[in-house]
Amino acid sequence: MQLVQHDERFSSADQITPDDLPALAQAGYRSIVCNRPDHEGGAAQPTSDALRAAAAKLGLQFAYLPVKPGQITAADAEAFAQLLVDLPAPVLAFCRSGTRATSLYQLARSPATAASAPAPAVAPACTWDDTTYDVVVIGGGLAGITVTASLLRRQPNLNVAIVEPNGHHDYQPAWTLVGGGAYDVKKTRRPMASVIPPGAKWIRAAVSRIEPQANVVHLDNGQRIAYQSLIVAPGLRLAWERIAGLTETLGKNGVTSNYRYDLAPYTWELVQSMKGGTALFTQPPMPIKCAGAPQKAMYLACDHWRRSGVLSNVNVEFDLAGAVLFGVATFVPPLMEYVKRYGANLVFSSNLVAIDGPSRTATFEVKDANGNATRVAKHFDMIHVVPPQVAPDFIRDSQLADEAGWCEVDHATLQHPRYPNVFGLGDVASAPNAKTGAAARKQAVIVAENLLAARAGQPLAYRYDGYGSCPLTVERGKVVLAEFGYGGKLLPTFPLDPTRPRRLMWFLKASVLPRFYWSGMLKGREWFTRASRG
Repeated sequence: MQLVQHDERFSSADQITPDDLPALAQAGYRSIVCNRPDHEGGAAQPTSDALRAAAAKLGLQFAYLPVKPGQITAADAEAFAQLLVDLPAPVLAFCRSGTRATSLYQLARSPATAASAPAPAVAPACTWDDTTYDVVVIGGGLAGITVTASLLRRQPNLNVAIVEPNGHHDYQPAWTLVGGGAYDVKKTRRPMASVIPPGAKWIRAAVSRIEPQANVVHLDNGQRIAYQSLIVAPGLRLAWERIAGLTETLGKNGVTSNYRYDLAPYTWELVQSMKGGTALFTQPPMPIKCAGAPQKAMYLACDHWRRSGVLSNVNVEFDLAGAVLFGVATFVPPLMEYVKRYGANLVFSSNLVAIDGPSRTATFEVKDANGNATRVAKHFDMIHVVPPQVAPDFIRDSQLADEAGWCEVDHATLQHPRYPNVFGLGDVASAPNAKTGAAARKQAVIVAENLLAARAGQPLAYRYDGYGSCPLTVERGKVVLAEFGYGGKLLPTFPLDPTRPRRLMWFLKASVLPRFYWSGMLKGREWFTRASRG
């Protein structure tokens, strides 16, 4: 439990359990408010009734005011303000991460609802950045850096700040090649300071909360920064912890993943040392970044084993949580040819839920045609794991989130539907496109043009068509370049059959795109963006 005291009458916390209540009572809390809807997190989440019963035994008052992420209403704020009046203090309110409880408290204290709420006895410990920025960009990944560069190319006098805690910037698309022995991992990482566009201020901190109704971003260092326009591009979060036992065994016991800088080289070590046995490759439920990456790891491994003459000794299995090999049907036949060539066994509706590294056992939840789930344990000699992927917590529990937790945007303009000075792009955006770097490259132009139009009070003329690209490395030296938009519509850049594996596309993937990334995209050069007006 992570508890934050806002003043002497009120604190917020992430999810609590009945076992936490005695300590809270001993600490002096007299009332508990649950802001998390029942069954939001599955069976592991205690119900409000269970917490109410446990609280009653300790003499604690309990109130249930559930709100969904991103859907806090004025009525919710008023009800919360009334609870702060009615309930004996100190009050502790909680939700999944504590953000919704905090947002309700902030809204309850706003002028519109604060009349009936008690004034705080102690002011929150926060500091203000003296500047109100024209634009604040959350995220220093491809999406955040590219859109900032695009904005400053159009209006160099903009006062722009990028909020990013990491000291390095990674070229993640190459990690699949690293795991296949075809790229040096050291070439995928550069200092963050080297990619920050000239003219932008880098604020090295993490976002803890966004108050879009107040145009304020809260940082984990206690600082608050104000903005006129906000761009949300923090990427997504790799939820390793959602697979039981995984974090304890990553990087050893034959357990690896190309989704992390330090693990991609371990993938190649395992592939090289594998002379026989069972190799499992997994893919979690969508959405994930680069939907083709899980199978690309399998293809490159199998190609190495084929070239080394040991493929016949390796039992290769690809466990997918979904029901199809690839989301765009046009590309399934050429991919199936490689699945057959490598003798890989496809297991659909099979989701990795637990792993025991020392015993080399992976447990899958497998669903039949009727949706009935069973647990199946499988032995492995090596396993390539793709973790479940979710929006960052400060987005999931914010006013900006949709019901699934992603930053809600209009699918064409990428503008937030309730906060017109907020735009989102990249992996965190709710648009139903493939979460790829190529998508962010196209989206950056749309956001730059539309945000400047919104600031000028002009119509948003540019539209995003859902473009995404997935270079499917089916063997070392050949790639199927899948380019598509909304609804699986093919959007090829080159006048060639896109389903045919080509050496040209391998050259593009392994040599051209990395250079274009560092010297083109991150510099705001918008080659082949094909941004269109509505």
